[in-house]
Amino acid sequence: MKVAMGSERSVTLLVEDNEDDADLTLMAFKEAHVTNPMVRVKDGQEALDYLFAKGAYADRDPAELPMVVLLDLKLPKRSGIEVLKEIRTGERTRRLPVVVLTSSIEDRDRVGAYDLHCNSYVRKPVDYDKFVTACRELGVYWTTINTPPPEPLR
Repeated sequence: MKVAMGSERSVTLLVEDNEDDADLTLMAFKEAHVTNPMVRVKDGQEALDYLFAKGAYADRDPAELPMVVLLDLKLPKRSGIEVLKEIRTGERTRRLPVVVLTSSIEDRDRVGAYDLHCNSYVRKPVDYDKFVTACRELGVYWTTINTPPPEPLR
């Protein structure tokens, strides 16, 4: 599901391959009254295509970045760690806020994400009410409290 309304800078990019988890995330954000538009991509390569305006997203302005990326780690085509590495090496994307939102409890995943300077690592709670609470807190923080980095100079 792609939702794109308003300024790209207000968009949250959800990178999630699992339909149930994506639907749950969208429902939880809605229930938490996080109203920013969300664009969902289904694999690591699609995430990079979106962010760098390639492939199906070639008509998108690559200078228009989302407010935050919610990134799963276990993705087809390109892993979340590979996506994060590409984000951090891109001139326009290196300061883009990235929240790893994953069910992984492996220390190597957490260390790998922090080594690549993710902004936060959040484990998906199994309990729906806890997940809604986590989404509410993520949404409020990243869309209203956090001051994003300035746009890169052109």
